[in-house]
Amino acid sequence: MTFTAQAPEQTPGPSASSSRRRRAPSTRPRNVVVALAAGAALIAGVVFALRDDGGNGTARAADPSTPPPDAISATSRPSPSSRADSPATATGVFVTAKSSGAVIGEGSDLRRYKVQVENGTGIDPKRAAAEIAAVLADKRGWTGDGRHSFQLVSDGPSDFEVKIATPDTVDKICGAVGLDTHGEVNCDAGTQIMVNLKRWNTGSPEFSGPISGYRALIINHEVGHRIGRGHETCPGKGERAPVMMQQIYGLKGCVANEWPYDRDGEYIGGPAVP
Repeated sequence: MTFTAQAPEQTPGPSASSSRRRRAPSTRPRNVVVALAAGAALIAGVVFALRDDGGNGTARAADPSTPPPDAISATSRPSPSSRADSPATATGVFVTAKSSGAVIGEGSDLRRYKVQVENGTGIDPKRAAAEIAAVLADKRGWTGDGRHSFQLVSDGPSDFEVKIATPDTVDKICGAVGLDTHGEVNCDAGTQIMVNLKRWNTGSPEFSGPISGYRALIINHEVGHRIGRGHETCPGKGERAPVMMQQIYGLKGCVANEWPYDRDGEYIGGPAVP
């Protein structure tokens, strides 16, 4: 799902030509009942609070059933095959993956990017770079629009950086530009895509697939913002959720999906979110 420090890079969703066509009385004493009701309300309040700031969308402190502000994107909860040993803090020092690759895609709009990992996270930079490159190279990814291409670089100029960091470090970097990530979510600040280690390792409550699929959703959603895509919503019950939908806040009848295009090259879109 994108915390943005700058003016949001969101544009209306794809045009109609590139989008898919939408388709028995209780015998308990009254005081016990009251106590149970109060306890249930307290639990509901806690659950509500926990859902306030997670998601593959925009971090916020508001009702998660409504679209969040256009300032931040986010991503939240364990999914199958996820790791639970993510440290909350580390060194704050980043290592750039010493990996470079060929240009991916045939589009004329080339975006060069670096992959950087915080020391102490337990994440191997080279392996992370390979996983991210594979997501961007997939035919169901953003190169499917015929306009964009990507290249992994280890030095020299780049258009953006994908940084995997502990929750504390994400909070510090995002907080420096006025974004509150609550130790839970990702953010998009300037040219930095900040990926919260907890999300990278444990996934989201709305995504039941393997962790590799959820990581693809993180990358595709955030890179979608990098290339100017705005948020979208579910096009109809039973259809695949657009990758630019803030799926963490609920699928609204759609099925979780991590790719912007299907295997036939058709865009998996939905109505644009104002």
